[in-house]
Amino acid sequence: MKQKSAQLVEQVSGILLGRGEMVCTAESCTGGLIAKTFTDLAGSSDWFERGFVTYSNEAKTEMLAVPASIIDDYGAVSEPVAVAMASGALHHSRADYSVAVTGVAGPGGGSDEKPVGTVWIALASAEQQLARLFRFDGDRAAVRDATLVAALEMLLDLLGAEK
Repeated sequence: MKQKSAQLVEQVSGILLGRGEMVCTAESCTGGLIAKTFTDLAGSSDWFERGFVTYSNEAKTEMLAVPASIIDDYGAVSEPVAVAMASGALHHSRADYSVAVTGVAGPGGGSDEKPVGTVWIALASAEQQLARLFRFDGDRAAVRDATLVAALEMLLDLLGAEK
């Protein structure tokens, strides 16, 4: 998994460097794993602008301006919250793109409606916002690792990377 994510980050880096653009992150269930993986690559300050770890609902509201009413209405693990996180990260940074993740990594915290492994990933740029629901299998580490890879793949798709 680490080799795959490192390869994906190399691709993201190459595209963003070539365009003179930057990305930021807003992470909940991954606790900064995406930002860590970005910064594992030397020179990442040229294309990684900043990361927000907003694990609590209050942090999502205070740091990313996610309306508390959206969290109350839909729950922290939802499309509207993921999109608001991505939008808020973009607004509170100088980045051109944002990646946001919110989910249930486990082993507890799941429900019938949102079982462990439920993750929303959202991306935002000045031109668009998109979000996708994932259901990952495995333990906490597996869910977080799968979220990392899926987020990187979504970002590459948004950037128009060749497969």
